[in-house]
Amino acid sequence: MTDLSDRVKPGATIAVRATPKASRDRIDDGIDPLRAYVTAPPEDGKANEAIRRLLAKSLGIAKSRLTLVRGQSARDKVFRID
Repeated sequence: MTDLSDRVKPGATIAVRATPKASRDRIDDGIDPLRAYVTAPPEDGKANEAIRRLLAKSLGIAKSRLTLVRGQSARDKVFRID
């Protein structure tokens, strides 16, 4: 699991490039924006929710503290830490 706890600052935004229907859930940290690979399909918000869960786990915060502010139906997404 990628440790992103150093990025946790209230009000901070995190840019993510999403890849749904991947073989396994993971985050690549070495690239900006972050690359999030999730097994969930990109339908009915399933991939967005899977990315939010994975990102929250990597950040070490509750998923309720992450808000998707841009990119609901795009591969490039921006999450805000509340």
